[in-house]
Amino acid sequence: MATAQNKPDAIRIIMIGAHPDDCDGDGGGTAILFASMGYAVKFVSVTNGDAGHQTMGGGALAKRRIAEAKEAGKRFGVEYDVLDNHDGELVPSLDVRLQIIRKIREWNADVVIAPRPNDYHPDHRYTGVLVQDAAYMVSVPNVAPDTAPLKKNPVFLYFQDGFQRPNPFRPDVAVDITAVFDKKIYALAAHESQYFEWLPWIGGYANEVPSSKSEWIPWLTKRQTYPLKPEVVKSLGKWYGAERAAKAKHAEAFEICEYGVQPNDEDIKRLFPMLMLGK
Repeated sequence: MATAQNKPDAIRIIMIGAHPDDCDGDGGGTAILFASMGYAVKFVSVTNGDAGHQTMGGGALAKRRIAEAKEAGKRFGVEYDVLDNHDGELVPSLDVRLQIIRKIREWNADVVIAPRPNDYHPDHRYTGVLVQDAAYMVSVPNVAPDTAPLKKNPVFLYFQDGFQRPNPFRPDVAVDITAVFDKKIYALAAHESQYFEWLPWIGGYANEVPSSKSEWIPWLTKRQTYPLKPEVVKSLGKWYGAERAAKAKHAEAFEICEYGVQPNDEDIKRLFPMLMLGK
């Protein structure tokens, strides 16, 4: 995996989520593809996840979730940072904005992916706002002057979501992750506290979780398998061709943010080189 990272034109990707499993579900397959091609990927969780459980909480839960994130990072082939902000209490403050600016700068990111600022969860919404607020400032030397500013502004994108107001998600880029979907599920399963405990409990389907751990992966695979939306298939067709798009079973899509560098199609092909594989 180290070959492309040593090249001067190596692509560096940072995905930023609110909780220590958000990047994994929204962009994990794409991250695996990037990592398998030798590119440097980092996941950042803006909160430590210390509220996301029905029986645990506080420092004990945060410690557990950080450990799960580190294990997931190994399985994805990415670096994983968890910031020490409380789960469920995130606000778009200057302090957290500076934390994010520093993370993007330290990674020397070419691509930054985060949630859109319209979501059911306030932590997700405010993560989107925080990254938007950082989008211009990453290049301003007098902001967070303790960390060298970027010499170029990255391309900022949003993870896919299903929210329609004030505007629906637009799949500008769609990545076929069919070939690595099983690896993504294996990595997601590192977040045991979430996928097999908290999310089933809060979602009302805890009784569906198999009692045997040996059955967790097949169950999670089924839970994470969704029909591709027509607009995502159309985007796959643009980047891979109609034949490949018709065969794709799993995909992750991203919307180009109006902030940051505005890429053309050739830029996207350079920044997402997996789009050219198999054409």
